Amino acid sequence: MILYCFITYSKGKTPRRPGPKKASNIEKDPVGVYCRIRPLGAGDEECCIEMISSSTIQLHAPDGLKANRNGEYKETQYSFKKVFGINTTQMELFEDVAKPLVDDLIHCKNGLLFTYGVTGSGKTFTMTGSPGEGGLLPRSLDMLFNSIGPFQAKRFVFKPDDKNGMEIQGQVDALLERQKRDSQQSVPKTPSSRQKPDPEFADMISSEEACKSENVDEDCCYSVFVSYIEIYNNYIYDLLEDAPFDPIRPKPPQSKILREDQNHNMYVAGCTEVEVKSTEEAFEVFWKGQKKRRIANTQLNRESSRSHSVFTVKLAQAPLDADGDHILQDKNQVNVSQLCLVDLAGSERTSRTRAEGSRLREAGNINQSLMTLRTCMEVLRENQMCGTNKMVPYRDSKVTHLFKNYFDGEGKVRMIVCVNPNADDYEETMLVMRFAEMTQEVEVARPVDRPICGLAAGRRHRNQAFRDEFSRHLEERGGPTNADDPALLNQLIESLPALPPCELVDPDDDQTLPRLIEVLETRHRIRQMMTDQFNKTASTLKCMLEQFDSQINAKETYLHDQQSKLNQKDKVIINQRTEMERLEKKSKTLEYKIDILQKTTDMYEHDKRSLKQELETREQRLQRELSERRRMEHRMQGMVTDTKLKWEKECERRVNAKQLEMQNKLWVKDEKLKQLKAIVTESSSSGGCLTGRPEKPERPSRERDRNNAQKRSASPSPLPTAPPVHPMHRRSHSAGGEKWVDHKPPSNLDLDTVMQPIIPNAIKVSTPNEKALSKCHKYVLRHQELASDGEIETKLIKGNVFKTRGGGQAVQFTDIETLKQECPTAPRYSIFQSTTSCGTSVNFLSGAHKYDVDTQCLVGVVGLCTHTQWCDNVQVNEKEEKQACYSVMIVA
Repeated sequence: MILYCFITYSKGKTPRRPGPKKASNIEKDPVGVYCRIRPLGAGDEECCIEMISSSTIQLHAPDGLKANRNGEYKETQYSFKKVFGINTTQMELFEDVAKPLVDDLIHCKNGLLFTYGVTGSGKTFTMTGSPGEGGLLPRSLDMLFNSIGPFQAKRFVFKPDDKNGMEIQGQVDALLERQKRDSQQSVPKTPSSRQKPDPEFADMISSEEACKSENVDEDCCYSVFVSYIEIYNNYIYDLLEDAPFDPIRPKPPQSKILREDQNHNMYVAGCTEVEVKSTEEAFEVFWKGQKKRRIANTQLNRESSRSHSVFTVKLAQAPLDADGDHILQDKNQVNVSQLCLVDLAGSERTSRTRAEGSRLREAGNINQSLMTLRTCMEVLRENQMCGTNKMVPYRDSKVTHLFKNYFDGEGKVRMIVCVNPNADDYEETMLVMRFAEMTQEVEVARPVDRPICGLAAGRRHRNQAFRDEFSRHLEERGGPTNADDPALLNQLIESLPALPPCELVDPDDDQTLPRLIEVLETRHRIRQMMTDQFNKTASTLKCMLEQFDSQINAKETYLHDQQSKLNQKDKVIINQRTEMERLEKKSKTLEYKIDILQKTTDMYEHDKRSLKQELETREQRLQRELSERRRMEHRMQGMVTDTKLKWEKECERRVNAKQLEMQNKLWVKDEKLKQLKAIVTESSSSGGCLTGRPEKPERPSRERDRNNAQKRSASPSPLPTAPPVHPMHRRSHSAGGEKWVDHKPPSNLDLDTVMQPIIPNAIKVSTPNEKALSKCHKYVLRHQELASDGEIETKLIKGNVFKTRGGGQAVQFTDIETLKQECPTAPRYSIFQSTTSCGTSVNFLSGAHKYDVDTQCLVGVVGLCTHTQWCDNVQVNEKEEKQACYSVMIVA
């Protein structure tokens, strides 16, 4: 009979983890934006990016781009949290960007890391890497499994509940689940860690570059689940889904939908989550999904990503029970944290990639989703900076809708901006820089630490120490180190006194039974002694463990106090460092603004000097114009005075002429009366004769006017270059050497009278056309009609022909000449005399002259000039009378 004794501890009820409380003063951190510059592809390519410092780059326009208004290329600087140059290794990038996110993942904090940039800027290389240069994804997986490797739970202990949560199964249920999964061929099997690792992945991370997280909670069990999806044309596809292949009627992959769990977190419903136990297994799952990802060859990139890929690493952890043996069977104590590694497709211009068909549609969806991401960042920044509460359009794109919880404060957000320094990507790179600069101003709530449970720390360590101590005691007693081993039980049984032969051949045998009873009593005493010694040792060990626990608790309390003080110091240091970085960034910004203002000031000073010189020049010109104007005013005053004197004399002359006309009329009447009287007298007295007749009144001589004109006040002589104020009017310019278009409409009154001037070298047309106008310089339109008094009236409308900008011809009318024919034999006319400016006198019949309103001329009919030349019609232009004499024009 063997007695087993176990030491048991009283188990108390595990307290429920309190829900997260939203503090009123939530601490926020800006989105961490990093920049990585890829090397140039060829040595002859022009570079448009220059790294100024470890946190600043300068972007300058290439030579072929148009200069701005100042004649200089516009150079802009952009600041980031850190800038990685072309010589940065993948390990250095991982240490600064991804390693803190993996450390937060182990400590129950979420994280989002995505690469952003134009196509061909190195986003996929940064995320995945190449043989010998592993990217952020394989290094994150390697660090995670190096940290939690010894503390992983067995397979299927943690089980996804298809609602973005985790369930805990017992050891028996997990074993049955493993057997069930192995028997089902349709369910994808979890990759085995015993397989040989992929040689390509084995070369990505060297043993020297392997790293692990410190301060891993050893009182928890961990399990890692990975999923891989892509967002293509704004649809979500599961890259790890093993759909049955039908060779006859193949079905396209089905898109997934987004749902919200009970904690208001977004997740992809029905997405495959594979449990992995090593880095090789995780990378094998990633490579399986990577082969299904959509890539294509474009003009700018041989393997251009046509979709946004999201690789999610989900870490489930639950505390051990009070004994430190098994996982605590309480779903509320399970913490699930995830790290999303996103490789965004590159923005591109179809004019450069020359995309057509499906590639053009893909590029449109990619650019639309990236534009939605920019819009969300702008609205978030505006809400935080201006205090507004605008709705962020997360639902406009699957990318933003899936990660809206991260921007609302469910984890840290990091972005790596990959840029290509090639000058051909200058305009796209400028847009990327502006988006990155705006994203840095968005702040995300800092995730708080979530305690696992209220049990004492070090449970796993104490359980292991107890096992080691028990094995040591057994070794000291010569027993095996493992109490559960069957060999230990056999050795323990063999150490007891051997049993004597128990065969009874005689019913009266009284020796065998007493010997057997004696041996059994001896064995019972030995077992009792061993039990007492074991209990005593267990009690001693328990006291020692309790003493150790008290000491450890005291040390832990001390360490906790020191750690809290250290955390406070760290916070102060971090705040001071953040303040220093902010002040440095502000100082650099102010220096840059000062440089800009200095350049602007210099430009304004130059403009001021130029304007001042121009102002002085204009003032001098104005002074000259004022002096010229004064001289012109003096000259015009003299001319006004002369014109006034001339018109006064002209008025006096006209009055005298009117008086003479009336006297002539009166004389005619007197003559008629005298003739009538003479006739009456002759009839009454035959011998009567006319007595003396009064003489015709003599016209006042203009000799006095000519003398007065010579004595008028002298006015300043006009400048030689200035035209005369009232040029002499010419009767007709048709006699010159210009070519004329003679337009005579067929509907006019055509009487073939003498009132038709003859124009030499004229092109006669009934309707004007462009061909005739292009050959001539002058234009005349004839219009002939009967006047109201029954006389014939001809109007000649003259103008100049000039070319227009459109290549056509235009006519500008400059003069209207009116010709009128009247009968010269009417008895009502008398003769009067007029003198021209050249001294030629013209005799007009009295009453035969009149003023024509259209031509502003005096029309004289049947006049006789001193040159003994008869004419049918004489026109005197009244404008020329300002010269103090008449100008006579004879019409042929």
